[in-house]
Amino acid sequence: MKENVYFLKGQAAITVKSLICEAHLLVFLALITLTGTTFAQAQSNDRSTVYLAVSGNTALDRHIQTLLEKSLGSERDLIVISDAQAALTKIDPIVTIGPGAFSRVRQANRNAPILALMVEKDFLEGFARRSQGMISGIYHGVPLIRQALIGKAILPQATRIALIATTSTAELYDTLIGQLPEYNLEARLFVVNDDKQLIPTLIRALSYGDFLLAAPDNAIYNPRTIKHILLTAYRRNRIVIGPSQTYVKAGSIASGYAPFPAMAEIAANYLQVFFETGHFPEADYTSVFRVEINQQVARSLNIPLAPPEKIIQTVVQRLKNRGGQADE
Repeated sequence: MKENVYFLKGQAAITVKSLICEAHLLVFLALITLTGTTFAQAQSNDRSTVYLAVSGNTALDRHIQTLLEKSLGSERDLIVISDAQAALTKIDPIVTIGPGAFSRVRQANRNAPILALMVEKDFLEGFARRSQGMISGIYHGVPLIRQALIGKAILPQATRIALIATTSTAELYDTLIGQLPEYNLEARLFVVNDDKQLIPTLIRALSYGDFLLAAPDNAIYNPRTIKHILLTAYRRNRIVIGPSQTYVKAGSIASGYAPFPAMAEIAANYLQVFFETGHFPEADYTSVFRVEINQQVARSLNIPLAPPEKIIQTVVQRLKNRGGQADE
């Protein structure tokens, strides 16, 4: 009798373990089903699918998603995916928002065609060069030549531009320095060797240039340094152009930027080319740009500022004429 009791207890234990294992299996299968549902839905209609990997900034992600959906129209399905789902995609393109989303998707799936948004040129161009046609993007911001010409539009008599960089970021300005002579401008790059040399180097740069042009260089322009840079420039009666809208709010006098609707429209065009040819066009900036200005800084320095639309018009005209008649 005692042996039968032990036997029954053993049977009960086995039954409980079996139920637990079955429950775990059901949960696992349910997760797989949920993960695959999005892809199954995407493949159940005749419309092409575009996946979207978001940045984590809810407001930004929703705004870009809405603009993309509008630009893509009814012929495409735009579906937000997780990093795990990105690993399962095969031939459908993935649009990423920001460098973090791009890096996660790239790590999860080396073969996925990716169109990157909200990334800087120096971040993306290496990936795009190594995976030509399969990785591309719409660069965030505007080319430095446009930023330089915004400075020229604000200070028409300016001829010399100051630049500062570290030894590892100096190449950000290589293309710009070669372009400036066509617009009757020149620049000198001042290299910062360490943090202690930032302000002394900046002072030398400001003594040379009519204004300071800032590239999207986090080694120089970051939340820790920007206050000191802007105050030093202000005390020496020099303006700072760039590197972004955020820094205009902090004290730069102006910066060009790419409007979100323009980025979404070009992204839709890139995706159209991809569906037709299997390859993306080369990564590039938008041709459309806007200018953010800081009127308070301008008033403090007694600099009259034209409306942003007039500054844009002047820059576009100089780009067309390459410094000739537009400078007269």
